[in-house]
Amino acid sequence: MKKNFSILLVALGAALAVSFTYAASRPFHTHSALQTEPAVGLNLGNKAPEISMKNTEGQTITLSSLKGKLVLIDFWASWCGPCRHENPSVVQAYTRYRDRNFKGGKGFTVFSVSLDGREDAWKNAIAQDGLVWPYHGCEFMGWKSEIAAKYSVTSIPANYLINEQGLIINKNLRGDDLLNALEKLAVK
Repeated sequence: MKKNFSILLVALGAALAVSFTYAASRPFHTHSALQTEPAVGLNLGNKAPEISMKNTEGQTITLSSLKGKLVLIDFWASWCGPCRHENPSVVQAYTRYRDRNFKGGKGFTVFSVSLDGREDAWKNAIAQDGLVWPYHGCEFMGWKSEIAAKYSVTSIPANYLINEQGLIINKNLRGDDLLNALEKLAVK
């Protein structure tokens, strides 16, 4: 009986040693869902891809510099009739919500990405439509824009609403839908 018990203890010890060796060779994770960064992508819940481009003054602006604010990434162009028709709604949203507090963030802004090919047309449209926010960028490549391709933009106007952490929380909001989405997120 003692011999069988000793053999059992040796076998159990060997099994535990193998188990610990296997476990030690694997990365240790606790609550991995809480520790992993959201994937960069274009779906709701994804981290919005970084945007880095030149503004109207030739200075580089980045989307990541706006962390902590709600941001509407707005794809448009001066030659796009529906975009120009939508611009008053975007201006209204910016004016109404730029200084508001939101769940998890403070303020709202617009990051405009133009698909224009001519600088003068782009700057004139910004002035004519009263697009007063400071984040305007253009690559002057029209539909060959690398940023539009990165965001899978195939028609304009198009937009993505991202939260204070840079996560996509809504897409293609127009008119009252944009205002309603912002109102739901605003702290009362």
